[in-house]
Amino acid sequence: MHLTHNAIALEPLLASTSNACGASLLFTGTVREHNEGRPVNGMRYTAHEPLAEKALAEICREAEQQFAVATCHIVHRLGELRLGDISVAIVVHSAHRAAAYEASRFAIEALKARVPIFKQEFYTDGDARYLDGQTLDAAL
Repeated sequence: MHLTHNAIALEPLLASTSNACGASLLFTGTVREHNEGRPVNGMRYTAHEPLAEKALAEICREAEQQFAVATCHIVHRLGELRLGDISVAIVVHSAHRAAAYEASRFAIEALKARVPIFKQEFYTDGDARYLDGQTLDAAL
């Protein structure tokens, strides 16, 4: 599972990819209370789901191959999220910590650049806007 409309549960995610590697790394991204100097009170994530699933799977495969890690798994949440909610989780298992850190960093940066997930921020003053980001042609 790469996309979910439910809260991301970390324990099953860790258990589903656990193995006897020497390093396990969990990265989570959460909805923060400010962006570009504006107070935020929530987000909405939408996606072109088939393309997003394909891109997330490709990123995991690339991370596993490029950094020789045993497992890379990404889950991104869609829908309405509140402050502090987890929007993305990345789990990497590797023989050594350096490769796990590098693969995790690669995965989040590639996700931001290539996956057609769209973020709409809601501000405390009642305003809302979609953030600049991924274009569909880059995901194809």
